[in-house]
Amino acid sequence: MIARNPTRAVHIGSTVLGDGHPIVVQSMCATKTTNVAATVAQVEQLAAAGAGVVRIAVDTPNDCRALAEIRRRTTANLSVDLQENYRLAAQVAPWVDKIRYNPGHLHHHEPERPWSEKVRFLVDVAGQHDCAIRVGVNCGSVDPSQQEKQKYADPTAAMLASALEHCELLDRLGFTRYCVSLKDSDPARVVDVNRRFAAQRPDVPLHLGVTEAGMPPEGIWKTRLALEPLLAAGIGDTLRVSLTVPFDRKREEVEAGQQILDDVAAGRRTTHDAPAERRLNIISCPSCSRVENEAFVELAQQVREATRYAADQPITIAVMGCRVNGPGETDHADLGLWCGVHTVHLKRGSLSLGDFSYQAVLERLTAELDRLIAERSGGR
Repeated sequence: MIARNPTRAVHIGSTVLGDGHPIVVQSMCATKTTNVAATVAQVEQLAAAGAGVVRIAVDTPNDCRALAEIRRRTTANLSVDLQENYRLAAQVAPWVDKIRYNPGHLHHHEPERPWSEKVRFLVDVAGQHDCAIRVGVNCGSVDPSQQEKQKYADPTAAMLASALEHCELLDRLGFTRYCVSLKDSDPARVVDVNRRFAAQRPDVPLHLGVTEAGMPPEGIWKTRLALEPLLAAGIGDTLRVSLTVPFDRKREEVEAGQQILDDVAAGRRTTHDAPAERRLNIISCPSCSRVENEAFVELAQQVREATRYAADQPITIAVMGCRVNGPGETDHADLGLWCGVHTVHLKRGSLSLGDFSYQAVLERLTAELDRLIAERSGGR
Protein backbone atom coordinates (compact mmCIF):
# COMPACT_ATOMS: atom_id res chain seq x y z
CA MET A 1 0.00 0.00 0.00
CA ILE A 2 1.09 3.59 -0.72
CA ALA A 3 0.37 6.30 1.85
CA ARG A 4 -2.25 8.60 0.38
CA ASN A 5 -3.75 12.03 0.77
CA PRO A 6 -7.31 11.78 2.19
CA THR A 7 -9.33 12.56 -0.93
CA ARG A 8 -13.06 11.90 -1.05
CA ALA A 9 -14.50 8.72 -2.57
CA VAL A 10 -15.69 8.73 -6.19
CA HIS A 11 -17.53 5.62 -7.36
CA ILE A 12 -16.98 4.47 -10.96
CA GLY A 13 -19.04 1.37 -11.55
CA SER A 14 -17.64 -1.37 -9.32
CA THR A 15 -14.45 0.52 -8.42
CA VAL A 16 -13.81 3.50 -6.14
CA LEU A 17 -11.26 6.28 -6.47
CA GLY A 18 -9.88 8.02 -3.40
CA ASP A 19 -10.72 7.70 0.30
CA GLY A 20 -7.87 5.24 0.82
CA HIS A 21 -8.98 2.74 -1.82
CA PRO A 22 -6.26 1.06 -3.93
CA ILE A 23 -4.91 3.20 -6.75
CA VAL A 24 -6.70 2.28 -9.98
CA VAL A 25 -4.77 1.69 -13.22
CA GLN A 26 -6.61 2.74 -16.38
CA SER A 27 -6.14 2.39 -20.13
CA MET A 28 -7.94 3.34 -23.35
CA CYS A 29 -9.08 1.33 -26.34
CA ALA A 30 -7.25 1.88 -29.62
CA THR A 31 -9.79 0.04 -31.76
CA LYS A 32 -12.41 1.96 -33.71
CA THR A 33 -15.46 2.22 -31.48
CA THR A 34 -17.76 1.21 -34.34
CA ASN A 35 -15.87 -2.08 -34.62
CA VAL A 36 -17.82 -3.61 -31.77
CA ALA A 37 -16.20 -7.05 -31.73
CA ALA A 38 -12.66 -5.67 -31.76
CA THR A 39 -13.44 -3.06 -29.11
CA VAL A 40 -15.08 -5.57 -26.78
CA ALA A 41 -12.07 -7.86 -27.21
CA GLN A 42 -9.72 -5.01 -26.30
CA VAL A 43 -11.84 -3.97 -23.31
CA GLU A 44 -11.71 -7.52 -22.02
CA GLN A 45 -7.96 -7.75 -22.67
CA LEU A 46 -7.29 -4.55 -20.74
CA ALA A 47 -9.59 -5.52 -17.88
CA ALA A 48 -7.93 -8.93 -17.65
CA ALA A 49 -4.53 -7.20 -17.48
CA GLY A 50 -5.72 -5.24 -14.46
CA ALA A 51 -7.34 -2.06 -15.78
CA GLY A 52 -9.98 -0.96 -13.29
CA VAL A 53 -11.47 1.48 -15.81
CA VAL A 54 -11.31 1.31 -19.63
CA ARG A 55 -11.89 4.45 -21.67
CA ILE A 56 -13.59 4.50 -25.08
CA ALA A 57 -13.71 7.45 -27.48
CA VAL A 58 -17.06 8.62 -28.85
CA ASP A 59 -17.24 11.28 -31.56
CA THR A 60 -20.31 10.42 -33.67
CA PRO A 61 -23.85 9.03 -33.37
CA ASN A 62 -22.54 5.79 -34.89
CA ASP A 63 -20.04 5.54 -32.04
CA CYS A 64 -22.91 6.03 -29.59
CA ARG A 65 -24.90 3.19 -31.12
CA ALA A 66 -21.84 0.95 -31.05
CA LEU A 67 -21.22 1.81 -27.40
CA ALA A 68 -24.65 0.51 -26.43
CA GLU A 69 -23.79 -2.87 -27.94
CA ILE A 70 -20.32 -2.84 -26.35
CA ARG A 71 -21.95 -2.31 -22.96
CA ARG A 72 -24.18 -5.33 -23.49
CA ARG A 73 -21.13 -7.53 -24.12
CA THR A 74 -18.90 -6.52 -21.19
CA THR A 75 -19.17 -5.88 -17.46
CA ALA A 76 -15.95 -3.83 -17.31
CA ASN A 77 -16.08 -0.32 -15.86
CA LEU A 78 -16.32 1.96 -18.88
CA SER A 79 -15.42 5.62 -19.25
CA VAL A 80 -16.40 7.59 -22.34
CA ASP A 81 -14.10 10.22 -23.79
CA LEU A 82 -15.96 13.23 -25.19
CA GLN A 83 -14.20 15.93 -27.15
CA GLU A 84 -15.88 18.80 -29.03
CA ASN A 85 -19.47 17.50 -29.10
CA TYR A 86 -20.39 17.51 -25.42
CA ARG A 87 -24.07 16.89 -26.28
CA LEU A 88 -23.27 13.27 -27.14
CA ALA A 89 -23.10 12.70 -23.38
CA ALA A 90 -26.89 12.22 -23.32
CA GLN A 91 -26.60 9.32 -25.76
CA VAL A 92 -23.66 7.57 -24.11
CA ALA A 93 -24.34 8.08 -20.39
CA PRO A 94 -26.76 5.13 -20.11
CA TRP A 95 -23.96 2.78 -21.14
CA VAL A 96 -20.94 4.00 -19.16
CA ASP A 97 -19.76 4.61 -15.61
CA LYS A 98 -17.83 7.84 -16.14
CA ILE A 99 -17.83 10.77 -18.56
CA ARG A 100 -14.56 12.53 -19.30
CA TYR A 101 -14.63 16.03 -20.75
CA ASN A 102 -11.86 18.49 -21.63
CA PRO A 103 -12.52 22.11 -20.50
CA GLY A 104 -10.60 23.46 -23.49
CA HIS A 105 -12.73 21.55 -25.99
CA LEU A 106 -15.98 22.86 -24.55
CA HIS A 107 -15.23 26.11 -26.39
CA HIS A 108 -15.18 24.50 -29.86
CA HIS A 109 -18.77 23.26 -30.13
CA GLU A 110 -21.51 25.92 -29.92
CA PRO A 111 -18.94 28.64 -29.12
CA GLU A 112 -21.69 31.20 -28.53
CA ARG A 113 -22.99 29.23 -25.55
CA PRO A 114 -21.26 29.81 -22.17
CA TRP A 115 -19.07 26.91 -21.08
CA SER A 116 -20.77 26.90 -17.68
CA GLU A 117 -24.09 25.97 -19.32
CA LYS A 118 -22.38 23.06 -21.07
CA VAL A 119 -20.97 21.81 -17.77
CA ARG A 120 -24.43 22.11 -16.20
CA PHE A 121 -25.77 19.93 -19.04
CA LEU A 122 -23.05 17.31 -18.40
CA VAL A 123 -23.81 17.33 -14.68
CA ASP A 124 -27.53 16.81 -15.31
CA VAL A 125 -26.82 13.90 -17.64
CA ALA A 126 -24.31 12.30 -15.26
CA GLY A 127 -26.70 12.62 -12.34
CA GLN A 128 -29.57 11.04 -14.26
CA HIS A 129 -27.48 8.03 -15.30
CA ASP A 130 -25.34 7.38 -12.21
CA CYS A 131 -22.09 8.47 -13.86
CA ALA A 132 -18.94 10.00 -12.43
CA ILE A 133 -17.13 12.80 -14.27
CA ARG A 134 -13.47 13.44 -14.99
CA VAL A 135 -12.37 17.00 -15.70
CA GLY A 136 -9.46 16.28 -18.04
CA VAL A 137 -7.12 19.25 -18.54
CA ASN A 138 -4.42 18.76 -21.20
CA CYS A 139 -1.49 21.03 -22.02
CA GLY A 140 -2.17 20.79 -25.76
CA SER A 141 -5.77 21.99 -25.52
CA VAL A 142 -6.04 24.37 -22.57
CA ASP A 143 -9.10 26.60 -22.18
CA PRO A 144 -8.30 29.54 -24.52
CA SER A 145 -9.72 32.12 -22.10
CA GLN A 146 -7.41 30.88 -19.35
CA GLN A 147 -4.46 30.87 -21.73
CA GLU A 148 -5.07 34.52 -22.45
CA LYS A 149 -5.43 35.42 -18.76
CA GLN A 150 -2.25 33.56 -17.84
CA LYS A 151 -0.32 34.61 -20.95
CA TYR A 152 2.73 35.88 -19.10
CA ALA A 153 2.54 33.59 -16.07
CA ASP A 154 4.26 30.27 -15.45
CA PRO A 155 3.70 27.41 -17.92
CA THR A 156 1.15 25.50 -15.85
CA ALA A 157 -0.86 28.46 -14.55
CA ALA A 158 -3.59 28.21 -17.20
CA MET A 159 -4.01 24.47 -16.62
CA LEU A 160 -4.29 24.93 -12.87
CA ALA A 161 -6.70 27.85 -13.15
CA SER A 162 -8.93 25.93 -15.55
CA ALA A 163 -9.13 22.88 -13.29
CA LEU A 164 -9.88 24.96 -10.19
CA GLU A 165 -12.53 26.95 -12.05
CA HIS A 166 -14.36 23.81 -13.13
CA CYS A 167 -14.13 22.27 -9.66
CA GLU A 168 -15.69 25.41 -8.20
CA LEU A 169 -18.59 25.24 -10.65
CA LEU A 170 -19.19 21.51 -10.09
CA ASP A 171 -19.25 22.12 -6.35
CA ARG A 172 -21.73 24.98 -6.73
CA LEU A 173 -23.94 22.69 -8.82
CA GLY A 174 -23.89 20.17 -5.98
CA PHE A 175 -22.02 17.55 -8.00
CA THR A 176 -19.03 16.12 -6.13
CA ARG A 177 -18.67 12.78 -7.87
CA TYR A 178 -15.75 13.89 -9.97
CA CYS A 179 -11.99 13.58 -10.30
CA VAL A 180 -9.48 15.78 -12.11
CA SER A 181 -6.48 15.19 -14.35
CA LEU A 182 -3.81 17.74 -15.26
CA LYS A 183 -1.54 16.29 -17.92
CA ASP A 184 1.45 17.67 -19.79
CA SER A 185 4.05 16.05 -22.03
CA ASP A 186 6.77 17.44 -19.73
CA PRO A 187 7.09 15.29 -16.56
CA ALA A 188 8.40 18.22 -14.51
CA ARG A 189 5.29 20.24 -15.31
CA VAL A 190 3.07 17.29 -14.42
CA VAL A 191 4.70 17.13 -11.00
CA ASP A 192 4.43 20.89 -10.51
CA VAL A 193 0.80 21.37 -11.52
CA ASN A 194 -0.49 18.32 -9.64
CA ARG A 195 1.33 19.32 -6.45
CA ARG A 196 -0.17 22.79 -6.69
CA PHE A 197 -3.66 21.46 -7.35
CA ALA A 198 -3.44 18.96 -4.49
CA ALA A 199 -2.36 21.75 -2.14
CA GLN A 200 -5.44 23.82 -3.03
CA ARG A 201 -7.97 21.00 -3.45
CA PRO A 202 -6.77 18.10 -1.28
CA ASP A 203 -10.30 16.67 -1.30
CA VAL A 204 -10.44 15.98 -5.07
CA PRO A 205 -9.15 12.62 -6.37
CA LEU A 206 -6.46 13.02 -9.02
CA HIS A 207 -5.95 11.00 -12.19
CA LEU A 208 -2.21 11.05 -12.96
CA GLY A 209 -0.42 10.69 -16.26
CA VAL A 210 1.95 12.18 -18.81
CA THR A 211 0.06 13.00 -21.97
CA GLU A 212 1.81 11.85 -25.15
CA ALA A 213 4.52 10.11 -23.10
CA GLY A 214 5.73 8.34 -26.24
CA MET A 215 7.12 4.93 -27.09
CA PRO A 216 8.47 2.44 -24.57
CA PRO A 217 10.89 2.38 -22.91
CA GLU A 218 11.25 6.19 -23.07
CA GLY A 219 7.52 6.74 -22.52
CA ILE A 220 7.57 4.61 -19.37
CA TRP A 221 10.63 6.48 -18.14
CA LYS A 222 8.94 9.86 -18.66
CA THR A 223 5.87 8.63 -16.82
CA ARG A 224 7.98 7.42 -13.93
CA LEU A 225 9.66 10.83 -13.71
CA ALA A 226 6.25 12.37 -13.10
CA LEU A 227 4.40 9.70 -11.15
CA GLU A 228 7.03 8.44 -8.73
CA PRO A 229 7.48 11.73 -6.81
CA LEU A 230 3.73 12.40 -6.80
CA LEU A 231 2.77 8.94 -5.60
CA ALA A 232 5.53 8.97 -3.00
CA ALA A 233 4.04 12.25 -1.70
CA GLY A 234 0.59 10.67 -1.38
CA ILE A 235 -0.81 12.39 -4.47
CA GLY A 236 -2.84 10.39 -6.99
CA ASP A 237 -5.80 8.00 -6.86
CA THR A 238 -5.75 6.60 -10.39
CA LEU A 239 -3.28 6.66 -13.29
CA ARG A 240 -2.65 5.88 -16.91
CA VAL A 241 0.63 5.26 -18.74
CA SER A 242 -0.06 6.73 -22.20
CA LEU A 243 2.15 4.81 -24.63
CA THR A 244 2.60 4.85 -28.39
CA VAL A 245 2.36 1.12 -29.09
CA PRO A 246 0.76 -1.03 -31.79
CA PHE A 247 -2.93 -1.48 -31.11
CA ASP A 248 -2.58 -5.13 -30.11
CA ARG A 249 -0.06 -4.21 -27.37
CA LYS A 250 -2.28 -1.84 -25.38
CA ARG A 251 -2.07 -4.07 -22.30
CA GLU A 252 1.51 -2.80 -21.89
CA GLU A 253 0.04 0.45 -20.55
CA VAL A 254 -1.62 -1.46 -17.72
CA GLU A 255 1.45 -3.57 -17.00
CA ALA A 256 3.68 -0.49 -16.85
CA GLY A 257 1.26 1.26 -14.49
CA GLN A 258 1.12 -1.70 -12.15
CA GLN A 259 4.91 -1.94 -12.11
CA ILE A 260 5.22 1.73 -11.18
CA LEU A 261 2.78 1.23 -8.29
CA ASP A 262 4.64 -1.89 -7.11
CA ASP A 263 7.97 -0.07 -7.18
CA VAL A 264 6.71 2.99 -5.29
CA ALA A 265 5.01 0.80 -2.69
CA ALA A 266 8.26 -1.11 -2.18
CA GLY A 267 10.28 2.09 -1.93
CA ARG A 268 12.06 1.46 -5.21
CA ARG A 269 12.58 4.86 -6.85
CA THR A 270 14.08 4.31 -10.30
CA THR A 271 14.36 7.93 -11.43
CA HIS A 272 16.91 9.27 -8.95
CA ASP A 273 19.57 9.23 -11.68
CA ALA A 274 17.49 11.04 -14.33
CA PRO A 275 19.64 13.20 -16.62
CA ALA A 276 19.61 16.84 -15.57
CA GLU A 277 20.20 18.36 -18.99
CA ARG A 278 17.56 18.43 -21.68
CA ARG A 279 18.25 16.25 -24.72
CA LEU A 280 16.33 15.22 -27.83
CA ASN A 281 12.74 14.76 -26.75
CA ILE A 282 10.30 12.85 -28.94
CA ILE A 283 6.67 13.37 -27.94
CA SER A 284 4.14 10.98 -29.45
CA CYS A 285 0.53 10.53 -28.45
CA PRO A 286 -0.83 7.20 -27.25
CA SER A 287 -2.42 4.89 -29.77
CA CYS A 288 -6.19 5.33 -29.52
CA SER A 289 -9.32 5.05 -31.65
CA ARG A 290 -8.96 8.65 -32.87
CA VAL A 291 -5.68 7.93 -34.64
CA GLU A 292 -6.31 8.70 -38.32
CA ASN A 293 -3.93 6.03 -39.60
CA GLU A 294 -2.33 3.25 -37.56
CA ALA A 295 0.81 3.87 -39.64
CA PHE A 296 1.34 6.75 -37.22
CA VAL A 297 2.69 4.26 -34.66
CA GLU A 298 5.27 2.90 -37.10
CA LEU A 299 6.17 6.42 -38.19
CA ALA A 300 6.88 7.43 -34.58
CA GLN A 301 9.27 4.48 -34.30
CA GLN A 302 10.93 5.47 -37.57
CA VAL A 303 11.36 9.06 -36.35
CA ARG A 304 13.08 7.79 -33.23
CA GLU A 305 15.54 5.70 -35.27
CA ALA A 306 16.16 8.38 -37.91
CA THR A 307 16.99 11.06 -35.33
CA ARG A 308 19.23 9.08 -32.98
CA TYR A 309 22.25 10.96 -34.34
CA ALA A 310 20.85 14.10 -32.68
CA ALA A 311 20.32 12.48 -29.27
CA ASP A 312 22.34 15.15 -27.44
CA GLN A 313 20.49 18.08 -28.98
CA PRO A 314 17.96 19.99 -26.81
CA ILE A 315 15.23 19.70 -29.44
CA THR A 316 11.62 18.52 -29.18
CA ILE A 317 9.93 16.58 -31.99
CA ALA A 318 6.18 15.89 -31.69
CA VAL A 319 4.56 13.04 -33.62
CA MET A 320 0.79 13.32 -33.25
CA GLY A 321 -1.81 10.88 -34.53
CA CYS A 322 -5.04 12.89 -34.57
CA ARG A 323 -6.70 16.30 -34.34
CA VAL A 324 -7.37 16.32 -30.59
CA ASN A 325 -3.99 17.50 -29.31
CA GLY A 326 -2.15 17.52 -32.64
CA PRO A 327 -2.38 21.25 -33.34
CA GLY A 328 -1.33 22.39 -29.88
CA GLU A 329 1.49 19.92 -29.33
CA THR A 330 3.03 20.47 -32.77
CA ASP A 331 2.82 24.24 -32.32
CA HIS A 332 4.80 23.96 -29.09
CA ALA A 333 7.45 21.59 -30.48
CA ASP A 334 10.55 22.56 -32.43
CA LEU A 335 9.46 20.17 -35.18
CA GLY A 336 6.03 18.58 -35.43
CA LEU A 337 4.41 15.83 -37.48
CA TRP A 338 0.60 15.90 -37.46
CA CYS A 339 -0.49 12.60 -39.03
CA GLY A 340 -3.63 12.40 -41.16
CA VAL A 341 -5.30 9.60 -43.09
CA HIS A 342 -2.98 9.71 -46.10
CA THR A 343 -0.44 12.46 -45.44
CA VAL A 344 1.63 13.96 -42.65
CA HIS A 345 1.58 17.70 -42.00
CA LEU A 346 5.11 18.82 -41.11
CA LYS A 347 5.64 21.93 -38.99
CA ARG A 348 8.47 23.92 -37.51
CA GLY A 349 6.88 25.39 -34.44
CA SER A 350 3.65 26.97 -35.67
CA LEU A 351 5.05 27.38 -39.22
CA SER A 352 3.64 24.92 -41.75
CA LEU A 353 6.18 23.21 -44.01
CA GLY A 354 3.60 21.32 -46.06
CA ASP A 355 2.02 17.88 -46.40
CA PHE A 356 4.10 14.79 -47.18
CA SER A 357 3.42 11.11 -47.67
CA TYR A 358 4.22 8.78 -44.80
CA GLN A 359 7.15 7.51 -46.88
CA ALA A 360 8.60 10.91 -47.83
CA VAL A 361 8.25 12.85 -44.60
CA LEU A 362 11.29 11.37 -42.86
CA GLU A 363 13.76 12.77 -45.39
CA ARG A 364 12.32 16.26 -45.04
CA LEU A 365 12.18 15.94 -41.26
CA THR A 366 15.88 15.09 -40.95
CA ALA A 367 16.75 17.93 -43.34
CA GLU A 368 14.85 20.35 -41.11
CA LEU A 369 16.48 18.87 -38.03
CA ASP A 370 19.93 19.38 -39.54
CA ARG A 371 19.03 22.96 -40.44
CA LEU A 372 17.81 23.64 -36.91
CA ILE A 373 20.95 22.18 -35.33
CA ALA A 374 23.16 24.24 -37.66
CA GLU A 375 21.27 27.44 -36.83
CA ARG A 376 21.55 26.89 -33.12
CA SER A 377 25.26 26.12 -33.31
CA GLY A 378 25.94 29.23 -35.38
CA GLY A 379 26.75 27.22 -38.49
CA ARG A 380 29.66 25.40 -36.84
